[in-house]
Amino acid sequence: MGQFGIGQSVRRKEDVRFLTGQGQFLDDVNRPGQAYAYLLRSPHAHARILKIDVAAAKRSPGVLGVYTGADVKAAGLGGISCTVPLKNKDGSDYFSTVRPLLADGKVRQVGDPVALIVATGLEQAKDAAEQIEVDYEPLPVVVDAAAAVEPGAPQIWEGARNNVALDWGLGDPKAVEAAFAKAAHITRLDLFCNRVVVNSLEGRGVLGEYDVASGRYTVHIGSQGVFNVRRNLAKALGVPESQIKVVTPDVGGAFGMKGFEYPENALMPWAAKLLGRPVKWISERQEAFLSDTQGREQVMHVELALDKEGKFLAIRAETIANVGAYLSTFSLIIPTIAGFRLLTGAYRIPAAYVNVRCAFTNTVWVDAYRGAGRPETAYLLERVVDEAARELNIPREEIRRRNFVPASAMPYATPLIAVYDSGDFRRNLDDATRLSDWAGFEKRRAEAKAQGKLRGIGMCYYMEVTANAPVEAAEVRFRADGGVDLLIGTGPSGQGHETAFPQILGDLLGIPMEQIQFRGGDSDMLKTGGGTGGAKSLMLAGTATYDAAQKIIAKGRMLAGHLLEAAESDIEFKDGIFSIVGTDRRIGILDLAAKARDPASLPPGVPPGLDDTGNSTSNKNTYPNGCHVCELEVEPATGEVSFARYTVVDDFGKVINPMLVQGQILGGIAQGASQALQEHTVFDPETGQLLSGSFMDYALARFDTVPVVELKFNEVPCTTNVLGIKGAGEAGCVGSLAAIMNALLDALRPVGVTRLDMPATPERVWQAIQAARKPA
Repeated sequence: MGQFGIGQSVRRKEDVRFLTGQGQFLDDVNRPGQAYAYLLRSPHAHARILKIDVAAAKRSPGVLGVYTGADVKAAGLGGISCTVPLKNKDGSDYFSTVRPLLADGKVRQVGDPVALIVATGLEQAKDAAEQIEVDYEPLPVVVDAAAAVEPGAPQIWEGARNNVALDWGLGDPKAVEAAFAKAAHITRLDLFCNRVVVNSLEGRGVLGEYDVASGRYTVHIGSQGVFNVRRNLAKALGVPESQIKVVTPDVGGAFGMKGFEYPENALMPWAAKLLGRPVKWISERQEAFLSDTQGREQVMHVELALDKEGKFLAIRAETIANVGAYLSTFSLIIPTIAGFRLLTGAYRIPAAYVNVRCAFTNTVWVDAYRGAGRPETAYLLERVVDEAARELNIPREEIRRRNFVPASAMPYATPLIAVYDSGDFRRNLDDATRLSDWAGFEKRRAEAKAQGKLRGIGMCYYMEVTANAPVEAAEVRFRADGGVDLLIGTGPSGQGHETAFPQILGDLLGIPMEQIQFRGGDSDMLKTGGGTGGAKSLMLAGTATYDAAQKIIAKGRMLAGHLLEAAESDIEFKDGIFSIVGTDRRIGILDLAAKARDPASLPPGVPPGLDDTGNSTSNKNTYPNGCHVCELEVEPATGEVSFARYTVVDDFGKVINPMLVQGQILGGIAQGASQALQEHTVFDPETGQLLSGSFMDYALARFDTVPVVELKFNEVPCTTNVLGIKGAGEAGCVGSLAAIMNALLDALRPVGVTRLDMPATPERVWQAIQAARKPA
């Protein structure tokens, strides 16, 4: 519909509110008489708790309550576990852990919560925490996943043999073995995918309340979906979901991390009930380094079998994934099926197999972080494809073209479990190489060399997969003042829901989008919702909105026919107007909605109102894909890396709002660049202490350290949902890691550097150059 319809770059409605200080985030929410919570956390990475003495803390000024693991156990509060439906490769169950809300006899990571202190002021709670005496018996520590699975490593959980939580496999190992046996060439590569700390702009927080009269809890929390939170709280508190109301205000970034269970989520409403007043906890930044889930870390080995023409025959991979000391909500899915179902990527590889061992260590727990397994898989695949091209002396773009799944083969079933419904991979690569002037690169390399710089170019062709569940609902309510409310259960954390969802509804119903108000974040107001995560929000909420709109149009035709005194079959709907075909008799949808509120205007037996609810009609994954080309320079004297140009051609199916999608891609690339070149999570191997536990020691990307991106969309509509859309929120992260590292190695190969792991900090790059220059 005109300049604000589907496909138009509409500016974000919510930005005015945020930029003028009108946003309301969790720390802006305060309740009368609220108390403040502080958590005493373990200074040890692994230790038995022999004794906790809280007597002095309870006597401290302003203290309302001090609670330990014994209190939590006595109250019967449930712990946190991973309940994913995965099995070990031999068919047995994985080793499941339950994380108590407060440590119960043992701590397994630095930062484990040991005691909860609630006081009338935060500083009073902190002072009281210093009065708690805890007698620890330190135990041996292991922080490295590869070391953790070796015999004799410190045992973190009794019963978890060699600290392995899950030993998982996917694919056909016999077919892979046969393909490797006849291969003309085999490329092998060892890689390390570094761990990252999420560091969302707004930290986590919880404000819990309990109403004695109703017996209901109200929990304000920064989350990625109120219904997931409510479900988990009901389990932890031991009450029906109907006794819990969850409210999520504005959320300042999440990236997966705010979608999981945490001890603080249930502890605050529990304490509020005990104390008879609201209890608020806001995470501090250093606390977040130790308590939020982290992302990515894997030790990887991959092998690619090729024939003499450079065609891919088979791929196999083995990885060890560090899951930390506890299993988080989805932790085992992320390094396994979430990413490795795409092990063959955009290529026609007949046979594939992957084995993943998920290892416990005395470190912070690990779960989904933007991309959730797909950046790791794309990194592994695209690095080995580049290596194979170099070993066989085939141009890197050419080896990809030879092996792409052609557009004519769609739908295409991979040897794993993915079925690609659509895509034109060669077109995307061809456009990316043209836009990046791939053919003219060697001239630019020579110019850089003349200036003493090392210049490299690299690419990554990524495949992404979006989640397809749970069911999402979209409720449309026509207000008496002429406005329209659109209620959807997936809440935003920066994606632009308040713009994109009304844009869809406005286009479908012909209503100016400024008259449509997105509403969410309240479990009492909404009917259902899946929340953000897996780049699924637009696909599920969009198809639910489409479903609601079609129901409204169908009812509108019937009502318009009644009011205009015409047969329903003679009523057409276009641009917000119901009209009798071939005449000028018409009624606008907002006028019709107003009349529909009056029962006297309606046919007998027809309920008043034009309001309706739609459900998501898409139940299949979508497969966004595209090509990243990175060009960069290295200063050999310092090891500093700078971006020269960065080109992306993406296929997200039908793009609803190009401006919003561009923002998503740029943000994802920034996070990928930050991981590739800067972010480095380091635990001391002897003590388990997080050595990079603050911004004094942990580097994040700045505006001047991320690339300027040239972006193009090739819209190949998805065939598995009515809007033809594919998810976009995580794709920038998926494609950027390998593109950047392939470009960096291309720059460094002329001076003899052939191996370098992330993060490629200036120090590491400089050291690699110096080591390569030393005589053998």
